[in-house]
Amino acid sequence: MTGTRTRPRRRPRATRTRLLLLVGATLVVVCGATALATALFQRAYVMGEFDGRVVNAAERSLGGAALHPSSSTYLGFLRNDGNPSGMLAARLSGDGKVLSAAVVKQDAPPRALDPAQQAALTGLRADGSQHTRTLPGLGAYRVTVLRSGGVQVLTGLPTADVENMLGHLVLVESAVAATGLAVAGCVCAVVVRRQLRPLGRVAATAAEVARAPLGPGDTLTRVPVPDTDPDSEAGQVGAALNDLLERVRHSEELVRSGEERMRRFLADASHELRTPLASIAGYAELVNRGTGVVDPVLAWRRVSAESARMTALVEDLLLLARLDEGNPLRTARVDLAALVAEAVWEARSADNGHDWQLELPLGSAALATGDAPLLRRAVAAFLSNARTHTPVGTRVVTSVEPSDDHCVISVRDDGPGIPPPLLPTVFERFTRADTSRSRSDASAGGSGLGLSLALAITAAHGGHITVQSSPGRTEFTIRLPRATESGAERGGGEADVRAAALPPRLRGQLVK
Repeated sequence: MTGTRTRPRRRPRATRTRLLLLVGATLVVVCGATALATALFQRAYVMGEFDGRVVNAAERSLGGAALHPSSSTYLGFLRNDGNPSGMLAARLSGDGKVLSAAVVKQDAPPRALDPAQQAALTGLRADGSQHTRTLPGLGAYRVTVLRSGGVQVLTGLPTADVENMLGHLVLVESAVAATGLAVAGCVCAVVVRRQLRPLGRVAATAAEVARAPLGPGDTLTRVPVPDTDPDSEAGQVGAALNDLLERVRHSEELVRSGEERMRRFLADASHELRTPLASIAGYAELVNRGTGVVDPVLAWRRVSAESARMTALVEDLLLLARLDEGNPLRTARVDLAALVAEAVWEARSADNGHDWQLELPLGSAALATGDAPLLRRAVAAFLSNARTHTPVGTRVVTSVEPSDDHCVISVRDDGPGIPPPLLPTVFERFTRADTSRSRSDASAGGSGLGLSLALAITAAHGGHITVQSSPGRTEFTIRLPRATESGAERGGGEADVRAAALPPRLRGQLVK
């Protein structure tokens, strides 16, 4: 059993070769058609002129024969001067039979035609049309028959000279056409080569990029600027390739940055989870030994505290994951003034060593549509950040300011500020002012997820966060879309009602 052999696929020709073949074939067809049309036109024109000469000669012959109507075989007019060499004449009967025929010879009397030659002239009618007949021994003739009264005369001229002239014209035109084709082919080859040279360089660049390794620090070759001219197709391809390479480079940087953040995130998360787990394991080991080194109640409290810390960290990570997935929020209309007031009160309750101040709008409602617990958590993250990273006695002012289409929540303090190297990455996960993983107090400074959570929560509500920091002033700003008010009209009375609606513990903190 023999298998079917697959014929090797022919390698396609290069674009330059295909263009040259196409242009060459087009030029050949056009030149051939032009030459053919020219030759046909020239032949028709020359033969028309030649037929005029035949008619003129026939009229002279008919005139000469009419002088002797009684003689049906008279051909004496062939001896007259002016008749060209090779001209023939014949007298015909009424039914077209040749009665007599002769041909003019150079420097000799006319010679009568033999029977075979006369037979070639039989059957022509006096209709004024021209015919081509080939006579044995004499060649091709253009003949016509004219009639006057009872006299019919056939006259003809040889076509050899005309055919020779037309043949020479065809040869000359063919030579000129071949030369023109050769010159045009060379010019087209040069032009195509020059026009496709930038495309060739673009293709070479693409091939080099395809072979180049895509490792850290590798630089992708770019198409030279002269080959990116937008006015040419090759330049457009070069520019598009450069744009693609730039996007590849940018995507590669994003991937590497994402991988680096993921490695750092996993390392930090592992450390943050390992610390409470190690503490829990240590206290459990001490209690299991039963040596009395540690009070079981104290050990249980420490285990509970570390467990709560680990649970909070896991919940923060899960919340970040849900926000990254873009899951829909449980939204409702939220009064940001009341929400911020409660968050400030909770911060003051947790730490009364700072000067907590509150600025609320008394002229209009600051309403937003969102998840109230998540928004409170975002504000609490900024307050916790201020409490953790500023010294005792720092003034922290939280304000709410509505505008036509947005509500702005800001938290500012007069603390030492954020270190400049840390400011660009302050919202990244597990970012801490103290980057050491061997802190003496594992709970100090937080996990570094608070500001990341605030950013994710704000983004999920269609808002954005900005931060400005310098020594003596740090301000975080949340900008959220404002919800439309409904119900009672705005006015000064509403401001009094809103101030009265605040918890009594906050009215003393209000800055109007």
